[in-house]
Amino acid sequence: MIVEYIRYRIPAERSEEFEAAYGRAADSLAAAAQCTDYELSRCVADPESYILRIGWTSAQDHLEGFRAGPQFKEFLSQIRPYVADIEEMRHYERTAVGSAGGSVPSLYEWVGGTEALERLTDAFYTQVREDELIGPLFATMDPAHPRHVAMWLAEVLGGPPRYTAERGGYPHMLAQHRGKAITEPQRRRWLNLLLDAADEVHLPADPEFRAAFTGYLEWGTRLALANSQPDAHPVTAAPVPHWGWGVAPPYRG
Repeated sequence: MIVEYIRYRIPAERSEEFEAAYGRAADSLAAAAQCTDYELSRCVADPESYILRIGWTSAQDHLEGFRAGPQFKEFLSQIRPYVADIEEMRHYERTAVGSAGGSVPSLYEWVGGTEALERLTDAFYTQVREDELIGPLFATMDPAHPRHVAMWLAEVLGGPPRYTAERGGYPHMLAQHRGKAITEPQRRRWLNLLLDAADEVHLPADPEFRAAFTGYLEWGTRLALANSQPDAHPVTAAPVPHWGWGVAPPYRG
């Protein structure tokens, strides 16, 4: 992915129409397969200064894909009167530096930390042991297994990286599933029982948290199912995934 920044200087008397023009041009960006996101910002201290940020799948996709495609002509027709007002137009590469700020709690903080996740896994594996469909998969389960799963979930949700430091990280988790030949009904039962346990121990029930949490569980269990098949050839070296809020940040009404 590449980021394009376009800096404009727009006199105050033209700012209203400038923003309206970009509101219309945004339809072309939204329809472009090469565009990942976009945002027009106005400087508070210097209201004549605007910055347009556009994410592109690559510089080549922007220059040879979008500009050669059907959306560019309509886009340009809307913003053409302001081309002469551009002060900078460049592509930038993202670096490894970047994350959410402290105003956005991690899912780990929101759920209540390790204590809440251990209550979850204790309740969950109590149900698992009694379940006729997935119980046999855990017939020889280590008594510490619920704590280990809580440790994994903690790291995934933004908590301390103890699973990596103490349990071997992703390769160890992968090894727990290799050759198990998990079925789709078993995957679905595992997921449903864990969500039932989340209700039982009163994990946060707000839509934003449950959407993010369930999203990870769907992704993780489907990956585990695929990796457990006899003919699977999974990636064996990878970091523990880090899951965030996605498109719905924590709601604070």
